Amino acid sequence: MTTADQLDRAVSDPIGLITDLVSDVEKGLGAESIRAVVTAVAGGRAKSRQLAKALAMRSAVLADGRSPAPRAIGDLLIELRKAGASAIAAPVCAECGKQLRTLQRKGQDWYCSVCGQERAECTACGNVRRVSFRDRKGLPRCSMCPDTDDRDPAAVAHELITAIAPGADRDAVAEALRQSAPHRPHYRQRVVWALEENPRLLTGEGYLAPHRAILRFIDLLHEAGVAGIVRPACPRCHRVVRIDKPLDGQRVCRNCIAKSRFEECVRCGARREPATRDAEGRPLCPSCLVRDPANLEACVVCGESRMVNSRTADGPICPNCRPLPILLCSICGRTAPCMLSKLTGLPRCGGCDRRQAHCTVCGRMRGIHSGTADAPVCGPCTTPDAELWRPCPTCGQAERLHAPGPCPRCTLKQRLHELFTDDTGSINPKLQSLHDALVDTERAGTAMRWLSKGIVSTVLSDLGSGRRPLTHEALDELPEGKVVEHIRSVLVATEALPRRDEQMIRLERHMKDLVASHATPEGRKILHRYATWHLLRRLRRRSRGKEITHYQLAGARQHLRAAVHLLDWLEEQNLALSTCRQADLERWMTSDDARHRREAGHFVRWALSQKIARDLSFPAVRWNGPTQAMDDEARWGTARRLLHDDTLKPEDRLAGLLLLLYAQWPAAISRLTIDHIEETDGAVRIRLGAVPVELPAPVADLARQQVAVRRSHAVLGRTESPWLFPGGQPGRPISAWAMGERLRKLGIRLAEARSTALFQLATELPAAVLARTLGIDITVAVKWQRAAAGDWAAYAAEISQRTTRHLQGEDVHAPR
Repeated sequence: MTTADQLDRAVSDPIGLITDLVSDVEKGLGAESIRAVVTAVAGGRAKSRQLAKALAMRSAVLADGRSPAPRAIGDLLIELRKAGASAIAAPVCAECGKQLRTLQRKGQDWYCSVCGQERAECTACGNVRRVSFRDRKGLPRCSMCPDTDDRDPAAVAHELITAIAPGADRDAVAEALRQSAPHRPHYRQRVVWALEENPRLLTGEGYLAPHRAILRFIDLLHEAGVAGIVRPACPRCHRVVRIDKPLDGQRVCRNCIAKSRFEECVRCGARREPATRDAEGRPLCPSCLVRDPANLEACVVCGESRMVNSRTADGPICPNCRPLPILLCSICGRTAPCMLSKLTGLPRCGGCDRRQAHCTVCGRMRGIHSGTADAPVCGPCTTPDAELWRPCPTCGQAERLHAPGPCPRCTLKQRLHELFTDDTGSINPKLQSLHDALVDTERAGTAMRWLSKGIVSTVLSDLGSGRRPLTHEALDELPEGKVVEHIRSVLVATEALPRRDEQMIRLERHMKDLVASHATPEGRKILHRYATWHLLRRLRRRSRGKEITHYQLAGARQHLRAAVHLLDWLEEQNLALSTCRQADLERWMTSDDARHRREAGHFVRWALSQKIARDLSFPAVRWNGPTQAMDDEARWGTARRLLHDDTLKPEDRLAGLLLLLYAQWPAAISRLTIDHIEETDGAVRIRLGAVPVELPAPVADLARQQVAVRRSHAVLGRTESPWLFPGGQPGRPISAWAMGERLRKLGIRLAEARSTALFQLATELPAAVLARTLGIDITVAVKWQRAAAGDWAAYAAEISQRTTRHLQGEDVHAPR
């Protein structure tokens, strides 16, 4: 196995690679024994990969025990020796060569206890000796020159605090000092020395504390109610939170230390604290690290390559397949995989665990912990325990705070203030509505998770500070992806940006790239003319000012791609469209390289009409009816299931019935609004075309329910959306593709089901009525009626002829 192969295996199977490398050197231990030692030393995935990579690069360390090498290799050598390995070398000191049983490390080198000690001039005696400790001023001292202080640290601390808060309890001060460093008395002495040096640390300047124990001491004094003691705020974000991270001589919070380490992710472009680095040392953000294919494993339950939630004897299990007991949920009453609530001890299913609703006791939007599905009760109202539900230090509301700091709602407000304010501390008026919408969102956790995704916080911060203009063109400069499109939709929904046809913009961008992909200037000129003055012009005319759909975009792009393929083939044959003859065209049509033949015919016919090509023939294929069999029994069976199966989602049932009963394509269903549903005198009608259609009772109930409870999955929560089926982006409907996927999961074959419904309706209704009722073109209705052998025009002519013959005395029933 080459080194490159070993490096690849160091990512996919680090434990196996380390075991094999050790087995090649050590013959006295079995593979199982070696694997047990390796598993114990290697630890987690990142550490095991680093260890495997280091051994793959230099496996000789197993035999000579010499550094430089990572600390994990030294630990592995020591543990293998303890397990009885004889061929494995013990780690040796880099300076004196002594075999080591414990390690001291400087960089990548190992040292023994003698060689690894720091040596410096003692500040008391002046001799160059090993540094035993440092005195109160931070100067080195040897073991012979201790920095003695006979005073009681608790008495000194009480004296300092009394100067700030007269009457402070001596016992409370002593207990707080003891708890600040319970197992290190000399550390408590250092705390007192630092407070003597700067007593202002106790009154708000704690961010200058040289030791973390001082911050712990201040928190304990504050909790004990000692007056005059001020908890320090972070000097950068000015929040009163835990600050124990040193940065430029100050103590800052975790968020600010993360911001100071921001780098641009080499994959997604987000500016975040790197979670790791790739092989070239470039930063990767946490999101890209989680989604990295190298960190995914095949779940033994579902077989999908996903993150590992737990490991069993059979293999890894993903979060979706983690084993949970099947119990009766105490809230919704469903029998489903459940977890036991820590508050009530009763089972709660995954849906209720993630559900948030308005508590029937306090009225606040919170996570549900008890009650029923119709009368939910939040956690503080379920168990009003003051020790469990501590008040938020900012707003005072009772929350289950797992760490010191504000509640999720206050954290969201602080985060939004950081993102949207500029250097003057003000918010761009155009972004004020977005700021207010996010602050008032019902689910603060959902908004925080959205802000932490990809480049969301980076883009919003750039827009708020003015580093990036608040325009569509500025967002177009960002890498294409769903995250950027969702940011754009949120800005449009809050009127920070004007609305535009995103599908049309995307189509224009794709067409520009396709035109530029052709090699010759003459071909690019023809493609530009075809795309701009035919495809786009026709599409704008047909859309009539409305936004085009995804299927329209895909169709236009496929027509242009077919033209590009044809012109590319002609270029390879040293031909042009003007010099191409029928034999050349037929040679392309019959070749194995020909793609999109039908769409290419559209391009050829356009070129003939524009006098670009001549003497060519590419006839269009006439539609002669559906190619699949009409399975009306299966259609009605699926319709009955959607009408009566209450376990299915109501919106899916309604959408499926509109397809099965009224032949509506997913693109048309997804763009229905609540204005298309009309209710008068107890009758519910839906307007699919020019004439409303009255819905039967079961379907009408589903339509009423959807109008009342429809809700999108957008970060802005409930918005005044006009769409009957809102999508994941605020202010936009569900996409036609997503609607189609939901119907396919119900077992509905979209094209077959629609064709069957349209075929049946065409036999019962005249073409004009069919077109006005279903909202389809009259020519399409006529074609379907003829395919169904229900030509109503011929029927009307036949009736007219019968009347004429009857008046003339002919037998209208006689055979002719």
